[in-house]
Amino acid sequence: MPGLIGRKLGMTRIFTDEGRAIPVTVLEAGPCPVVQVKKEDRDGYAAVQIGFGAKKHKRTSRAELGHASRAGLDAAPRLIREFHAAEDEAYKPGQQLTVGMFEAGQKVRVTGVTKGRGFQGVVKRHGFVGRPASHGHPMARTPGSMGPGTDPSRVIKGKKLPGRMGGNRETIRNLQVVRVDSERNLIFIQGGVPGSRNSYVLIRK
Repeated sequence: MPGLIGRKLGMTRIFTDEGRAIPVTVLEAGPCPVVQVKKEDRDGYAAVQIGFGAKKHKRTSRAELGHASRAGLDAAPRLIREFHAAEDEAYKPGQQLTVGMFEAGQKVRVTGVTKGRGFQGVVKRHGFVGRPASHGHPMARTPGSMGPGTDPSRVIKGKKLPGRMGGNRETIRNLQVVRVDSERNLIFIQGGVPGSRNSYVLIRK
């Protein structure tokens, strides 16, 4: 079963009947047209290619226009992503996938690109505690020892050090769907999802 391509709108909260506040992320998901259906015998694997949004005509290449027209679309999608699907799942080019495939209480996984934080130290990047704060200390937020000395005479690969943080593709699993608004193509997911406001995400069951 393929998922949907969505756009992160931001965060808010929803109150239950008991008055409990649930922090949710609001995603605009779909409608996503099926651009291409790939078959095992023809393409070597079974998948469904879906799109999201629409590109301006003057910014669309002829190859993109041709690919979209074969699916019966008037404009090329702004974003195209591929989802693996079983061979027996029936999808046709031009078919619209909507948030109706999800329902409240369902668990989903969301993939996005995390916010870029730039070059950061080990306290912010890896959650190091740091050195004692009182009485003064010359190594307050430094990483400390790099590891062994004479043998092996090098820093072990994978050592947590300062460096560029964020901007990575990340998937969060078992996020609960709190509400689905089919009229406005909105899906409310409990908790936070990767990415900044207006960034694209993939939502899978």
